Amino acid sequence: MSVTSRPCITGYHAHIYYNIATLSQARALCEEATERFGLVMGRLHQRPVGPHPDWSCQLAFGPAQFGEVIPWLALNRAGLVVFIHPVTGDDLLDHSDHAIWMGEMRPLKLSIFYGATETSEM
Repeated sequence: MSVTSRPCITGYHAHIYYNIATLSQARALCEEATERFGLVMGRLHQRPVGPHPDWSCQLAFGPAQFGEVIPWLALNRAGLVVFIHPVTGDDLLDHSDHAIWMGEMRPLKLSIFYGATETSEM
C-alpha cells in the first residue's frame, strides 16, 4: 500500500439510524448528545435521505470531540445503529473506506457520490 498524502479531517458525522418504533429513543439520544457535547443536530428524517437506507439523524462535530463523543455513543446507543464517518471532502471514501459502524452494517447507496465533490446531509 502506498500512501501519497493524508486527507485532512475537518469534522465527523455520526448518523443515528432508527425506525418508527425507535424514533423517540433516537431523538432522546441525539438531543442528549447535542446538549452534552454541543454538537450540531440535523433533522430527524422519517425516510431514507442521501446514501442512508434507513431513517436517520446526523450529529456533526469537530475532530477534537471524537475521543469523547464516540465512546459516549458506544455506551449509550442502546441497540441503535450508528454510522460514523470523517469529513475530508471526499464523500465517497468518507462513506466507504473511512467509515465506522456501531451495530449492524447497512447497505449505503454510494452511487450518489460517483462524480460528486460535495454533499449536504443535514
